Amino acid sequence: MSDTSLPAFDDEVVRAMARWPDVPQCFGWLGLDRRGGWRIRGEPITHARAVAFLGRHYRGDEAGRWYVQNGPQQVFVSLEYTPWVYRYDAHGGFVTHTGIRVAALTGAYQDDEGNLLIATDLGIGLVDDRDLAACAALLEMAQDVPVALTWRDVRLALESVARSALPERFGYVPEPHA
Repeated sequence: MSDTSLPAFDDEVVRAMARWPDVPQCFGWLGLDRRGGWRIRGEPITHARAVAFLGRHYRGDEAGRWYVQNGPQQVFVSLEYTPWVYRYDAHGGFVTHTGIRVAALTGAYQDDEGNLLIATDLGIGLVDDRDLAACAALLEMAQDVPVALTWRDVRLALESVARSALPERFGYVPEPHA
């Protein structure tokens, strides 16, 4: 994933990072649920401006830990499932929980719990279960079992993957620590 596909940090955040470069990192406060909802200490964050801020400042580091740059402080995110949650509608295509449109799919997966996941130009993510009915038209079935996903004329065989193997395979840390 390239940072060029992510929104730029707000000017205020950039200035705060320059002014206070040695602020300690924060762990254990912020979470992302399997439907792309932000949580602070387990409680949902619903304020629209706060959700938008979190989405604009969400990134992954070189160690596979995901965080929100909150002013000068990196607040690491506990992931309930994957770093990205993808939403889908037939007219708009795939979009991340932070509002970034997907340009390309690079893989399609079904885990051992029956969840649908996709790998994109941004990285691996769970498809929001509320959008599975809309995704049904993208799936190729064989004897009532999904075997492939086709989007924008690209057919990807649906690969089986164990949920427990996803973090290592795709290089992300579900519970980041210092």
